[in-house]
Amino acid sequence: MNTSIRWKLFLMMVLEFFIWGAWLPLIFGYLPAMGLSEREQMFILSAFPVSAIIGMFFSNQFADRNFSAERFMAFSHLVGGLAIAGLAFVSFNRPPVPAGATAASLYDTSFWIFFGLMALHCLLYVPTISIANSIAFSHMRAADKEFGFVRMGGTVGWIMAAWPIAYILHGKPPEQIINATGNIFIISGVASLALAGFSLTLPHTPANKGQGSDSLAWLKAARLLAIPAILVLFIATFVDATIHNGYFVMAGGFIGKVLTASNIDPAWTTVVMSLGQVAEILTMMVLGGVLAKLGWRTTLILGILGHTARFLVFAYCPTTTWLIILVQLLHGICYAFFFATVYIYIDAVFPKDIRTSAQGLFNFLILGIGDLAAKWLFIPLSAKYVTGTGFDGYRQLFMVPVGLSVGAALLLLLFFKPATARPAVISTGSAPH
Repeated sequence: MNTSIRWKLFLMMVLEFFIWGAWLPLIFGYLPAMGLSEREQMFILSAFPVSAIIGMFFSNQFADRNFSAERFMAFSHLVGGLAIAGLAFVSFNRPPVPAGATAASLYDTSFWIFFGLMALHCLLYVPTISIANSIAFSHMRAADKEFGFVRMGGTVGWIMAAWPIAYILHGKPPEQIINATGNIFIISGVASLALAGFSLTLPHTPANKGQGSDSLAWLKAARLLAIPAILVLFIATFVDATIHNGYFVMAGGFIGKVLTASNIDPAWTTVVMSLGQVAEILTMMVLGGVLAKLGWRTTLILGILGHTARFLVFAYCPTTTWLIILVQLLHGICYAFFFATVYIYIDAVFPKDIRTSAQGLFNFLILGIGDLAAKWLFIPLSAKYVTGTGFDGYRQLFMVPVGLSVGAALLLLLFFKPATARPAVISTGSAPH
């Protein structure tokens, strides 16, 4: 891969994840502050994972068979960018809803406008994550060596989104925080429109017409779950995706309380959380060497156990501010050693003509049902265990992801037998690679 293409793919990832990182960390506090009920919040927050599920059967199929990937990206980010920016102009005239409130949802006009715009954005944005991966892999000669650098651009983009938002919120009185927080959607929308234009400069990645017997690429990809190693990885990915997405549900409010207890402006919450992405940059840089030395299974297990360590610190040391901040660095291991490794393994295992849909198959877990499970599991658990302004109940809450992560690590240790011990081109024998 020549240097020009390499940097284009890097910048593509920067913008791709800037869009998401601009709004995700703060929306969990924004929605209740705008007066939305718990049920309304769950509907809105479910738009993203439901879109990932739909995307596997619809958008990724289109990308595989009918459209050049870069034009699919341009259209999706143009329309999706306008939708996400529109959220900043939707207002709710309601008092804030206390945590755990079970009052019946109002579902007024403002809610439906907000929900509709969020759903439209997510339906168009979510498939572009796997499309971006597909574009990157299509122009790499050695994915296990080159993908780490390219995907690191996404980490840089996420960090770049966190810092200006912290600046916007810093020092503002409480009555202005909500209006200022609404700017996250404008920032995200502008980045999306920028990527729409930039996508037209990406290297051409033509539609994959496919010569296999299956007319649906996602179905062909799903049939590879009959391979035991892929099935075990599929299950472990679902569990880890639930934990990973649950972190974003729980961490913002928790870290805000930790900072407030130490007389630190809670506006720095997004910056503290972004330290994990800083560590992710370093981890992605060494991922190729780690995979070559430790192999698939050990690297994946270490990624899962990163969650175990982080949530144990959250559970037992909530008043040790410096440790809570420091443990964010484990996010690099949690993401790179597991999810980036999964993407590389997919590229090695799945046949070339369905690779985009194979990425979509696992995004079905990572961004779809895993995210959906996180929302419907951890939002009610947070309401149940977390009370008041202190740290009561957090230990019980955080021990749930601890138990899940240990179980997923044991599953891989006992039952995951990758096709090769080290990264390599793997032939499944089911179709040409």
